[in-house]
Order: sequence, then C-alpha cells, then structure tokens
Amino acid sequence: MRSARSGNLLKKSRRVSFGTFLQIIAVAGLAAFGPEQIPALNAAEAIATKAPKAFLYEPSSGTILYAKAPDEPFAPGSLAKVMTAATVFQALKDGEMRPDQLCKVSEHAWRTGGAPSRRSTMFAAIKSEIAVNDLLKGLLVHNANDAAIVLAECLDGSEDAFAERMTRLARSIGMTNSQFSNPTGNEDKPARTTVRDQTRLAEYILESHPEHYPLFSLPEFTWNKIFQRNKNPLLGEIRNLDGLGGGSDPTDGYAGLGSVERNGRRVIAAVAGLTSDKHRLQTLQEVIEGAWEFFAVQTLFSTGDVVAEGRVFGGTKSTVPLVARKDVDVLLARGGTLDYRIRVVYEGPLVAPLSKDMPAGELQVIGKDGIVYRTPLVTGATIAQGTLFGRAVDGLQELLFGWIG
Repeated sequence: MRSARSGNLLKKSRRVSFGTFLQIIAVAGLAAFGPEQIPALNAAEAIATKAPKAFLYEPSSGTILYAKAPDEPFAPGSLAKVMTAATVFQALKDGEMRPDQLCKVSEHAWRTGGAPSRRSTMFAAIKSEIAVNDLLKGLLVHNANDAAIVLAECLDGSEDAFAERMTRLARSIGMTNSQFSNPTGNEDKPARTTVRDQTRLAEYILESHPEHYPLFSLPEFTWNKIFQRNKNPLLGEIRNLDGLGGGSDPTDGYAGLGSVERNGRRVIAAVAGLTSDKHRLQTLQEVIEGAWEFFAVQTLFSTGDVVAEGRVFGGTKSTVPLVARKDVDVLLARGGTLDYRIRVVYEGPLVAPLSKDMPAGELQVIGKDGIVYRTPLVTGATIAQGTLFGRAVDGLQELLFGWIG
C-alpha cells in the first residue's frame, strides 16, 4: 500500500464474507446516484422486463437494484406534474407561498387547463380564487392542468418563468438530465427527463417534503361541487403503492413513477417507453416485485463499528479507529456468486489533534465493475497532539518513508 502526503489518498482493502444463514452470497447493485457508480450485479438476470427504460432504487441503503437505459431521455407528459408539485412544496418551505394563500384563476389557465381544454381538470371557475392547498389536491388527485397553471402563475407570473424554476430545482437536487418547459407536461413544448432523474425526484419529495407526500394517495377530492376519484392509474393496482404518478407522450409512450413500502422497507421505481396504460402497470409491478423476490438486506457494519485504522501524524497515538457513521446495509441478490472488496479511502496521515466523530474519509464497496456503494467514515477516538520531539520523529519518518507506504 502507498502512504500519502496531504492531498493524496491512502487506500486499504480487505475481503468480506457473509454467513450462509440468509442464503445470500452475491452483492446487489449498490450505488448512490451518479454516473461514476454502477450496479455490481447485472440484475437483468433476475428482474426480466421488456421496458425500454427502467430504474429500481432503495433509498434507505442507497442501492440501485436495477437500471436499464437509466439516463436515456424521454418526454414526461403528465409526469411533469410531480416536478410541479415538488417545486410548490419547496416554495412553501422557503416561505414564498402559504398553504392558505389564494391564487386567482386566469383566463389563460381556464382556457388551456380547465373545462374548455377537454383535458384533466379540477373545474376551477374563471376569475375565482383558490387556496394553494386545494390547488395541490387538484394537481395530485385530479391530475388537473388548470391547477398546475394557476400554481405556476401564482408563484412566478407565467408558465415559462415557473418552468425555469422547475429546471433549476431539478438540477439542484441531482436531476442532471431533466429540462422542463411547462407545469403540465403537455407536449406543446419539449420537456425531457430520465428514469434515474424521476427516481431521484421521488426520493427528494420523500426526504425533504414528507408532510406533503400523503397528498399523492388521497382517494378523492371534490371541487366546484364535482366529485372526482384519484386519477393516478397506479394507485390500488400495485400492492402498497402510495404515490407518485404517470404520464404519456405520443412519441415516447407511457411512463410511470411509483413508491412502495412494505414491512418498513421502501423502494422507488420508474419505467418509460411502454406501449399502453396496461403495459405500464404490468411492467412497473414486475420491477417493484423484484425488489422483494430477488434481494435481501445484510448489515455489513453497524453504527460505530471499527472499519479500519487510520495513520496519525504528530499525535499521542500512531493510529485512530475509523468507524461507520451509520449502519452499512447492503442489499444482496439471492443465488449470486459475486465477490467484492471493502476499501477505506482517506487523506493521510491524519494530523493531530483529532476529535472524535471528525469526518475522516469513506468506506467503498468494490464489485466486479468498480465502486458500487460508498458511505462516510468518522474518527472513533480523540487523539491529542504529541510532544515536540514525537512530532519531529513523525516528520522525519514521513519524509524518509512516507512515499513507500
């Protein structure tokens, strides 16, 4: 191994084996979002789908279970309304809107998104005023185009300005391949997204705006004396699915985004490029069911477990334990045969004094195709600064031998 001066990385590897009581041997595709990280196991061998584009993700462990054309763009159609909702959620959080704030229904919103448009609508009356909370219900329960436009105009004055806000938020949360052109997703203007980005959007809503997530599963909503059931074509069809939505485009076909929680474990899935509403439902269901049929969780390290020892420069001790900041839960594919390695990466040696729980590098899980999972490590002890003589000895050793490792 090569030790390192400041700015370089010291790397340490070790193999990890697991007990057989879970009947699990292989690593699943472990990764945080990012093009440099890829699934370790080709899950297509386990999850068979004809979907041109599909993505299956478990947010609690940061695990990509399945990815097929994850970054290939498609037009979201009404799926863009999920981004519209997220944008309004963020505006509410930032104090730019209030839940009880009244928004006026313009003639443009009424004509292009209301009853005259012959598209999904909450039947908002022209020139009426509607509270943001009710508009969100219309948006997510009725899939209402008029609600989307009224919210956009209320916040930013126009659909175009709101679409720019949508895209800015998308980029800021890691949806790097998405561009939005209006709040409805109607195809009069081009918009693009990917199944990876849609999954990231769902994770963002669940993490950052959990108080609003139940809106996606409201069974019905009555407005203007018109009763309408939830128009999400996925609700009630896939077991335990509790959000998010679907869309379609004449060229790119049907797309769906859904999240399911069972026994305390949640997964998010997105599919696109399907030929019909029925095909979308069947495909999303088989992808989601694969998470429970083909994968199980194994805890690699628990919070506070010592993962490795890091070298210390100028301290009362020559090493410090590097510990897991949180449980390292790995999803393993049943019946696989894939070996993998654990690698600890940090800038070293670590310079004393060191306090406990200081950030000190990361743990990487290495599969056959490279890094498949990473999580931060922290120092597990306090190391005081050593004597002047001791620091001088450390400096001499680093000068003479540090480059050898």
